[in-house]
Amino acid sequence: MVTAAPPLPLLVAGGAGFLGSHLCEQLVGRGGGVLCVDNLLTGELDNIAHLRADGAFELRRADISEPLQIGAVRGIFNLACPASPVHYQADPVRTTLTSVRGTHQLLELARHCGVRILHASTSEVYGDPAVHPQKESYWGHVNPTGTRACYDEGKRCAESLCFDYVRKYGLDVRVARIFNTYGPRMQTNDGRVISNFIVQALQNQPITVYGTGSQTRSFCYVDDLIEALLAFMNAPAGVPSPMNLGNPHESTILELAELVIEMTGSRSRVIFMPLPSDDPTQRCPDIERAREHLRWQPKVPLREGLRRTIHYLENVLRQPRRRLRRAAQSAAPIHQDSSGPMPGPLEAVHVRR
Repeated sequence: MVTAAPPLPLLVAGGAGFLGSHLCEQLVGRGGGVLCVDNLLTGELDNIAHLRADGAFELRRADISEPLQIGAVRGIFNLACPASPVHYQADPVRTTLTSVRGTHQLLELARHCGVRILHASTSEVYGDPAVHPQKESYWGHVNPTGTRACYDEGKRCAESLCFDYVRKYGLDVRVARIFNTYGPRMQTNDGRVISNFIVQALQNQPITVYGTGSQTRSFCYVDDLIEALLAFMNAPAGVPSPMNLGNPHESTILELAELVIEMTGSRSRVIFMPLPSDDPTQRCPDIERAREHLRWQPKVPLREGLRRTIHYLENVLRQPRRRLRRAAQSAAPIHQDSSGPMPGPLEAVHVRR
């Protein structure tokens, strides 16, 4: 009797990170194998600990900016890149190489396997926008030599590679421009505004608002964002790309700070600091394309999403040992890249809803 081969996995690059771990969790729950590739630079084993006992999930520690040896896959999600200024500015050269060389390698893998790839881009490609809200047709206003350029321009170059692969090879590439996302598994020290404010408020420390606090952002809860990524990946061939994915409800930074103080019952006071270089004054997506083609829009209100995120970060702060575990990640037993030739072409990806 011939035993059927196990189904090919979906590859999630950056799968141990904030967004990647939520995506892996959803994919495993929907059936089918998941191959998580992460260098654990900003990803955490704690994020995927509950998945590692599942036979459908595999973790390989690897850096997509370095040579990869990956076998056959049935589709690729590229979420691999530090996404907060604290992390992407810590090693700007590596950030750029992850965005550009890493994306190139995954595009080559997708081409070789004949599968669909979803590339996670960012609202940062719009820079400090002169158009509001931002439509996908807007080309952006980015400083190519500033301190944020390693991320902004790295992602813009990665998008250029994606669309060159569409034109040259006919590859099925979906580019998602992700706006500010928040929720459980954010790191306490990642420098993002929501995690910053919550951690400061829970510890009754001053809430640091940069500039006057009048600059705006739109905040999308992580569950809504993951639903959008899956819908985009599963959409029929020819779906428009790039596509904005985010929450079109806009809040000022000062309004967010006051809401966090209220919801945490904090004694924190707001202090104002100089605005960082090239920090956008307005950021809000036009999501008409997602509404029309994915039948998607965010559902979780900001107050409810903040409640869940506060509960998560409060628990993390109560567990100091958890923060120490990241230092030991390099010693954890993780499947390294396999060697051997790449397989032949495969059928296009399909993620079961």
